[in-house]
Amino acid sequence: MPSKSTTATKSAGASKSSASATATAPARRSAPKRGKGPSANVRQAAELLKQVSDPTRLQVLMLLTEKERNVSELCTDLGSTSQPAVSHHLALLRHGRLIEPRRTGKHNYYYLTDAGRELAQVVDAIV
Repeated sequence: MPSKSTTATKSAGASKSSASATATAPARRSAPKRGKGPSANVRQAAELLKQVSDPTRLQVLMLLTEKERNVSELCTDLGSTSQPAVSHHLALLRHGRLIEPRRTGKHNYYYLTDAGRELAQVVDAIV
């Protein structure tokens, strides 16, 4: 019959090895491979939809389908949205290449690009 110290050592060693196996187990797991991933068209569509995922940005996009506007006009049309907030949303839409500015005097007038117009048509069909 083994002594208590030998049994305790074996069980302590077993718990250490199971603890280290548990600690490294998540590192060994990997997500199942599913082909090549999303196509370029799907990724592009996802990026466009991210651009208008905010209700204010979506509203700006839809307002620009009617006519080009400057920040002051957009603030008036949006109601309670502040000028800095509208400018921030315009910058995000501009970086997403959905709108472009046209400078006239002291004002920038924003209009939809071809991609912005296509996205607005899709949104209009949904809403």
